[in-house]
Amino acid sequence: MSLSDLIQGAAFLECEAALEDAHTVIVGAGYDGTSSYRAGSRFAPQAVRSETLYSLESYSPYFNRDLSSLAIHDAGDIDLPFGDKSSALKMIRSVADEILDMDKQPFFIGGEHLITLPLFEAALQKYNNLHLIQLDAHLDLMDMLFGDRLSHGTVVRRIMDRIGGERIFQVGVRSGSQEEFELAREKTRFFPFNTMEFNKTAETIGDVPVYLTVDLDVFDSSLIPGTGTPEAGGIFFPEFMQFMQALQPLNIVACDVVELAPRIDPTGASTAAASKIIREMLLGVNC
Repeated sequence: MSLSDLIQGAAFLECEAALEDAHTVIVGAGYDGTSSYRAGSRFAPQAVRSETLYSLESYSPYFNRDLSSLAIHDAGDIDLPFGDKSSALKMIRSVADEILDMDKQPFFIGGEHLITLPLFEAALQKYNNLHLIQLDAHLDLMDMLFGDRLSHGTVVRRIMDRIGGERIFQVGVRSGSQEEFELAREKTRFFPFNTMEFNKTAETIGDVPVYLTVDLDVFDSSLIPGTGTPEAGGIFFPEFMQFMQALQPLNIVACDVVELAPRIDPTGASTAAASKIIREMLLGVNC
């Protein structure tokens, strides 16, 4: 699987730079084969692209920048076999490897959170000292979920198996088992319930390479009900923008946004919010 094999369609808002000129490459990876509650995140990449055709400006007043001023290439979607998890993860990894080999920044739109595992592993191969910042309602530190060690609920546990906990920053978490919370308090850099304490210390991470993953269920379920496992008590957009501002000094080399299930919210509000969040992420990691 390579970039040339991706399904082409409408690009995300103003992200139409030529591949050879791009700093950031967007790829849709709509896999949701291990979703444990409400599936449907496979439809997110095309939903957010369609949303931006009419409802969203390319200019962000928060960053005072326009997407059209950046070199971003939307490469399209990976044509994933939903019934074959192993092949799907290998295909995602292959595309990520190609982007990183070109010294470009991959920006993946999921799909469920399991897509982060092959993406992180690809980035780890290029950046030995890679750190993870996880903005999420859930810890995803289960060793197994329904008898499966490779799941959207185990993805950070599998990453911790590779790099330990000291390089993992878990932010905004408010749901998980007692065992997971004890593991997080003992092993990872843990900032539960909101982003405020993390924001105060973010710049101390320094210039190490960082992978940023944003699970949209970190937002309050009144803002984004269209997600696989919604959780009350989440953050809202102004707090997210403070979080993005806190990331400005960091060296973010790869990122993803996951777990939008657009068809669960027939009003379209979740997709509209997710599209704006992606715009701000694209601008924020390219400052």
